[in-house]
Amino acid sequence: MNRIEINFERCKGCYLCVDACPKHLIEQGTELNASGYYPARPTAETTCTACALCATVCPDVAIEVFKDVEAPPSKAAGAPKAAGAPKAQPEGIKSCG
Repeated sequence: MNRIEINFERCKGCYLCVDACPKHLIEQGTELNASGYYPARPTAETTCTACALCATVCPDVAIEVFKDVEAPPSKAAGAPKAAGAPKAQPEGIKSCG
């Protein structure tokens, strides 16, 4: 299941993420953090598409997006694996070599 995590202490409650979420899955929190802000919080994440618009607009880098990735189909039993095949990278991370 796709989901987001909002760092409760890092969020300053600007709510740019609330406006950015196309599924309206983020809302204003009701509890103060240690800095005196009401941080944003996710609502029902069951329909999250992991589009990462919320994380992109967050000026405090307080949002992490987790996208479920289906496992690739398994190769036939006994088939050798390709040597030096690139390893899977999390979305948005590029390999340097």
